[in-house]
Amino acid sequence: MRFIPTKVHGALDYIVGVALIAAPWLFGFAGVGGAAVIIPIVLGVGLIVYSLFTRYEWGPFGLIPMPVHLVFDVAASLFLALSPWLFGFSGEALNVWLPHVVVGAAVIVVVLFSQPQPASAKASPVRA
Repeated sequence: MRFIPTKVHGALDYIVGVALIAAPWLFGFAGVGGAAVIIPIVLGVGLIVYSLFTRYEWGPFGLIPMPVHLVFDVAASLFLALSPWLFGFSGEALNVWLPHVVVGAAVIVVVLFSQPQPASAKASPVRA
């Protein structure tokens, strides 16, 4: 059952994007450096950028269909969640790798419950 409207998903996109950029400082692992710090920042910027281009209520440029946006979300979230093992920082302190795993898993859950089309797209007729 997909009960999260795209309007809510879009707001979460920008909130999570900013949170990912700030994560190294929020969770106190900025000093570790390397992939642990770079990955959430790059993914946060990427999330904001592709959200700006998504065809939903929060996307001013509206080029990327919402289902494609959701695929990007899953791919980026899997990468984030697996990054501690892919880049070898899973042995670091809990505050370094756990945010990557938790945020990655949480975003996948949000995607599973997000509607694949804005309400306005469902109501409007298809134009050739």
